[in-house]
Amino acid sequence: MNMIGYIRVSTIGQARDGYSLAYQEDEIKAYCQAQGYTLLHLFKDEGISGAKVDEEALEVDRIGFQEMLEYLTHHEVDYVVTLNTSRLWRSDIVKVLVHRELKKYGVDIRSIEQPQYSIHKKDPSDFLINGLMELLDQYQRLEISLKLGRGRNKKAQQGGYAGGNVALGYRVKKGQKRLVIDDRQAQTVQRVFDLKEQYPSWSLTQLAEQLNSEGHQTKQGKLFTKVQVKRILDRKAFYSGLYHSGDITANGKHQAIL
Repeated sequence: MNMIGYIRVSTIGQARDGYSLAYQEDEIKAYCQAQGYTLLHLFKDEGISGAKVDEEALEVDRIGFQEMLEYLTHHEVDYVVTLNTSRLWRSDIVKVLVHRELKKYGVDIRSIEQPQYSIHKKDPSDFLINGLMELLDQYQRLEISLKLGRGRNKKAQQGGYAGGNVALGYRVKKGQKRLVIDDRQAQTVQRVFDLKEQYPSWSLTQLAEQLNSEGHQTKQGKLFTKVQVKRILDRKAFYSGLYHSGDITANGKHQAIL
């Protein structure tokens, strides 16, 4: 039986639970060996909350988790094995998102500390959360705009850096709270759009593989997946120097890469 492992710690969670990455990895390897399972790969997220969600895209906002999903598109896997389901999620919304993604690939979960767990078991709370998720799919942009966007958008419209994640290709200039172009990262961004123009029929996965073969890296210094490529392509207006309400890190005054 083919397995992939997933381990995660947050700064708070590691101190509270004692679930260090090394401990989780050792437990997963020992479990697979004892059960006679083939452990194909191990994915990890370090210092990331199990409740973190990209509210705009409505997806689990963890690089290691997204790399795991990308792996599933190319490999036959039966189970994701983890020490405890709390490593995969810390909230009901994230739980539903994880279930949705794994069901796409016909993959179930093996939890070492919860041996009876399965994503296919019916849970009344899942029914409720799924219903709420359907509403969120329609409501999310308005909700985010009202709840999170006002302060940051106002600051961005005044020409300043408004906090949050800085897009690939930029960095924050110390003491000025403004975005400036990072030349090395900007070359990667430009290459993404060049490849898309040169090979319009290529899939996001093919684009990611080409970037990786050329030695390009994400802002975290990791390999590209289709998720990171899509985020860059979706920000064309931003990279062209045009302010967009979804880009709360800067406005039209920031330097354009494209």
